[in-house]
Amino acid sequence: MKPAAVYARFSTELQNEKSTEDQIALCRTYAARHQLNVVATFEDKARSGASVFGRDGLMQLMDAARQQRFTVVIVEALDRLSRDMEDLAGIHKRLSFQGIEIQAVHDGVADSILIGIRGLVGQMQREDGAKKVRRGMAGVIRDGRHAGGRAYGYRAVPGKPGELEVVETEAAIIRRIFAAYAAGRSPREIALDLNREDVPPPRGRRWNGSTINGNAKRAAGLIFNELYAGRIVWNKVRMVKDPDTGKRLSRPNPRDEWQSIEAPQLRIVEQSVWEQAHALKAEKSHLASHVKRRAAHLLSGLLRCGCCGSGMSVHDRDKTGKTRIRCSAVRESGSCSNRRIIYLRDVERLVLSGMAKELKDPRLIEIYVRKYNRERERLAGDAIAVRARLEAKRDRIEGERQRNINLVIKYVISENDAKQRIAELMEERLCVEAELAALEEAPVPVALHPATLDRYVQTVNTLAETIASHVGAEDDRGSLIDDFRALVHSVTVHPKGPGEGFEVEVKGKLAALVGGQLFPQAHHSSGSHVVAGEGLEPPTPGL
Repeated sequence: MKPAAVYARFSTELQNEKSTEDQIALCRTYAARHQLNVVATFEDKARSGASVFGRDGLMQLMDAARQQRFTVVIVEALDRLSRDMEDLAGIHKRLSFQGIEIQAVHDGVADSILIGIRGLVGQMQREDGAKKVRRGMAGVIRDGRHAGGRAYGYRAVPGKPGELEVVETEAAIIRRIFAAYAAGRSPREIALDLNREDVPPPRGRRWNGSTINGNAKRAAGLIFNELYAGRIVWNKVRMVKDPDTGKRLSRPNPRDEWQSIEAPQLRIVEQSVWEQAHALKAEKSHLASHVKRRAAHLLSGLLRCGCCGSGMSVHDRDKTGKTRIRCSAVRESGSCSNRRIIYLRDVERLVLSGMAKELKDPRLIEIYVRKYNRERERLAGDAIAVRARLEAKRDRIEGERQRNINLVIKYVISENDAKQRIAELMEERLCVEAELAALEEAPVPVALHPATLDRYVQTVNTLAETIASHVGAEDDRGSLIDDFRALVHSVTVHPKGPGEGFEVEVKGKLAALVGGQLFPQAHHSSGSHVVAGEGLEPPTPGL
């Protein structure tokens, strides 16, 4: 009698656990009738036939086949092995190479033709089943019920599939978020307030700006959730399976494929507030990323600590209401030695007065451009070498990843042995690709043209006029913030000894002066060095 192995599988947790037992019993009866000796059984419970990944029973079967423990594999039907044409053909090819034939209870011995037909039929049935599921979910939407998962602010009504009810405690948080956003507060500021008050987030431990802000393309995030406006929207994304990993990934659907229906009983946010928040969202979507967030102060986001390089942020306000700043690293982790607390207005006055005085010399632009071009020439040579090195590394990693995937597909190594290495290689490749994406194109030197100095003087004069009219203002800075931030990349505050004040280093954007693109690397930008109480120290010519 020929030694044989039995394989059984059922797809979902909704099926009966006895399904595999029934299949194995049927296969044993078939084996007895055809003079086959069952020496091993393998099974996968609640595992889809759409992929070979995650099916330990199938992997064990293929390992045993390489050890020549049997010469026949018995299954109830070929779709138990796989419901994917490519996978079923691959399993048949590898078992045939080992001299092992596949026999199905309902079809007999499987040859190449039968494998092709059953593979096609199995895949069509699987895809047809998915379409029927989606059709059923579309019917749920038409009935005014919810076809999605858990949504913050709602809970499922027991015994009524698809029906939701409002959770008032969470609804109050949602109304608060929309009101704050419509009033102009940023998602980060709102999240910070919620975390400070220990308000439980929808998922995880803390609120993030992305939880509120979401993703416009996928219409994800609290701001985009139309349930809060009393409207159920479905089919925003579709799920696809990665053939290399077997993981299900979501892909956004075109908006014309979305389905929606009004559900006024689920409304949480008033229509006027909803419209105001989304009008503000649409307005911000047309802005560059660096100007989307409203600057609370003239130097917001520009201040750097001269000791550790971390940002500087508002520490507190004194009894007169004046804002004081300190190094953020001191507050967050205590890792910086700079414990100085400085008045923000003192830093602003020093920077503005210094810039107005120093930038009046048009000859500085020639110094800046010479330094700028030397740096661009150096960067051009470095950029080509760095890009070539990263591309070679990326190709080497991808080659190794593909070899591991092929070894799994060919059942040379088990999925468990290769899974961790494939994940590591994928992570390494993504890191390298991120480095490549972050690389600038090789810089090209710029040439001064006749209008450059005129543009420079005009820019500086405009700034000087703005400074003169607003430097004493306590609250409304008018156009000062926009004009200033168009010229300045960062302001580094260097504390001096006790009672000796501080130094301020201003790094500017050469592009704003010469009418080009941003300087390629900020730490090489055209900078002025302003010393508190001692006037200005212009850059050394030729540097």
